Amino acid sequence: MDADDEDFLETGGLKMTWPGESLTSAQAYMRGHGTYVDNEEVIASVSGLVERVNKLITVRAVRTRYNPEVGDLVVGRITEVQPRRWKVDGNSRQDAVLMLSSVNLPGGVQRRKLESDELQMRTFFEEGDLLVAEVQAFFGDGTMSLHTRSLSYGKLRNGQLVTVPPILIRRLKSHFITLPCGVDLILGLNGYIWVSKHVKDSEREGEDGFDAEAVYSNKNDEIDDSTRMAISRVTNLINVLAAHYIPLTDTVLLDAYEWSLEQEGDVKDLLQEDAGDALVATILAKG
Repeated sequence: MDADDEDFLETGGLKMTWPGESLTSAQAYMRGHGTYVDNEEVIASVSGLVERVNKLITVRAVRTRYNPEVGDLVVGRITEVQPRRWKVDGNSRQDAVLMLSSVNLPGGVQRRKLESDELQMRTFFEEGDLLVAEVQAFFGDGTMSLHTRSLSYGKLRNGQLVTVPPILIRRLKSHFITLPCGVDLILGLNGYIWVSKHVKDSEREGEDGFDAEAVYSNKNDEIDDSTRMAISRVTNLINVLAAHYIPLTDTVLLDAYEWSLEQEGDVKDLLQEDAGDALVATILAKG
């Protein structure tokens, strides 16, 4: 192991590894999941991200399903409407559940859910709808229970879904990111990222603080050409970074966007191999 790798372990950073790579000395660190010990060295047994917690070294495999935790922010798609609940694809081992009692409904956040609400569940969410929610709890069989009881959560519109390996999404102080180009990002910890037109918080609120028509509308707003171009640019940048297994954070995405503005050519040219290599080299140099 060279000096740069030792510095990486000391600072607790993240880096990609592959099976058989020596990570550190087994005398200085303890091995965790995704590693084994050979000749007094901690060796990676899977391809993934190296993580250090104190003296424990683990490797999170790249190709793995999302493992949810309470409090996680996720982006999902409604797959089925059932009595008093919705089934949600959350990119996990099984579909999540969003209970009717766990969403905001017209007429007041705290009001009781009535039989009439159950009869019109498809006016709130129907099959194919995308939403952002928070993991609230787990049922006995391990199914995650979601809730959208916040003005920041709910149905998603005016944007595009991007799917990346969940391992590339870091836990951040906030997973809602607004870029200077007028594009909002929602980094779901389950690997689903929503890239959309910027919406001010005031546009989602009515006189009582909850505009049901805006929150549950199925109609996209008018999006101008420059915003569409910005959404496409950010989407392509995410795909390039994910293809090179670069962990996605607000800082990385902002650096990538600023770099792309300095390049000549169309937005689609960002997907060219040489452009991708140049972007990754720039990000790694700053990292």
